[in-house]
Amino acid sequence: MADDKAARLDEIIASHGDREGPLLPILHDIQEEFGCIEEEAKRQIAAALNLSRAEVHGVVSFYHDFKAQKADKPVLKLCRAESCKSRGVEALVAHAQATAGDRVEIETVYCLGLCSVGPNAMVGKKLYAYLDDAKLASIIKEMV
Repeated sequence: MADDKAARLDEIIASHGDREGPLLPILHDIQEEFGCIEEEAKRQIAAALNLSRAEVHGVVSFYHDFKAQKADKPVLKLCRAESCKSRGVEALVAHAQATAGDRVEIETVYCLGLCSVGPNAMVGKKLYAYLDDAKLASIIKEMV
């Protein structure tokens, strides 16, 4: 299995070989596919891009989207930036946590870039806008 994973990492890295500055797209693809960026992936990326493992680790640890370990449960990222606050996201937080219980992790993020259509959230790469209690509950129920 480790060889399969290493081969898949090589494929992901190679798919960005023609890009200038491929590190972030590579990391996003690995995070999406494996749910985390493990130490072996950092070493493999560093070797392929002629970077030190410390340089790769620095980028991974700087951005909150990249995780060192795979999440135990699905993650809903709920925007709590100023625009979403002005559109009522704070009133949704308690309801979201109650609906999610211990089945879904509610992660606070500060700006998903959909300021005009908030409150909003993200699951994986899918964005949700104009949230209210019912829509948020529906999203959470689909996740479990």
